[in-house]
Amino acid sequence: MVVNLLRDRYRVDLIELQAACEANYARLMRLLPDMRAASCPRRVALSQGDRLLGVLTLEVLETCPYTSTVQVRQEHSLPWLPVPQLEVRVYHDARMAEVIGAQNARRFRSIYPYPNAAMHQPDEKSQLNLFLGEWLSHCLACGHELEPVV
Repeated sequence: MVVNLLRDRYRVDLIELQAACEANYARLMRLLPDMRAASCPRRVALSQGDRLLGVLTLEVLETCPYTSTVQVRQEHSLPWLPVPQLEVRVYHDARMAEVIGAQNARRFRSIYPYPNAAMHQPDEKSQLNLFLGEWLSHCLACGHELEPVV
């Protein structure tokens, strides 16, 4: 049996990354359709029965003619759960949305050597965009308006 001591180098799957960014754009536009004109954040509650599990907050930080920057964060989370916070650049002309910041990290590379000092995964950028997609999908499927309808 021959053991390969050299790992195959990670290669970016550009088609998968673009598909994830396009799907994230569609999800964000469903949750925040007036993104270009929005001045106040949108809050989507996630609950189980009468118990509030968390609130997804979408806040437009910057609006330009072809792009918007949106902060996506969780509020009122469970005490044992880390609170995710992502910064997302929305490209309206290309109809794509990609994660450009997570927690305190910004500007992710497509590929990281592994291991590295910051302990990023080789496909960190792809993983963050897939996480955003799963998070937004869950909110679309299970979320509801935070304020009661009067």
